[in-house]
Amino acid sequence: MQSEIVDTPAGDARITWHLPKKATASKKAAAGLVLAVSHGAGGGIEARDLQALAATLPALGVTVALVEQPWRVAGKKLAPAPKTLDTGWRALWPALARPGLPVVAGGRSAGARVACRTARELGAHAVLALSFPLHPPGRPEKSRADELLAAGVPTLVVQGGNDPFGKPAEFPEDAFADGANELLEVPYADHSFAVPKRATLTQDEALTVLTDGVGKWIRSQSAR
Repeated sequence: MQSEIVDTPAGDARITWHLPKKATASKKAAAGLVLAVSHGAGGGIEARDLQALAATLPALGVTVALVEQPWRVAGKKLAPAPKTLDTGWRALWPALARPGLPVVAGGRSAGARVACRTARELGAHAVLALSFPLHPPGRPEKSRADELLAAGVPTLVVQGGNDPFGKPAEFPEDAFADGANELLEVPYADHSFAVPKRATLTQDEALTVLTDGVGKWIRSQSAR
């Protein structure tokens, strides 16, 4: 694992690289692709889903880049406007693409929105949307489905079964009709993929559903 600071118009951002097993810092290209994932508006790369992916995917030959947006690196508690988040992500892209591998753009919650909004223009190979905030809690009429559909590349949405920002059944069926996009449900999980004690699966089992599903999807994308 190694970290680097990247200067952006929105301030300094940080990338923490998790390299494929047996690879070295000078051989990032040993991986089949790069999965670049950013955090949401209420937390950082310590989120359980991001850490689980960073711990498991390198064994599949995937370079995982955990991205901290400038506001987080600066120690601020509130995320800036979406336009500023997009600016930071765009400026980071050359560093993410530097290993010379296809880059899957990803993120959780607000980070997933950034990945979807910028995927086409940046040439992302695919998008991983973790806990996509389909709508504000209790406001299903404020749908962000168009933002998800605008990604323009194959997209995997991983959603908790009890996510107040949008349960799996709330996503429009046409978003997954052509087979290019997929939806993976983590049963009982909330927006942070936490599961209640009364659930029929443990927290570790819920994260295994997530990592196994993403791993299978990542392998299919590396074959494209």
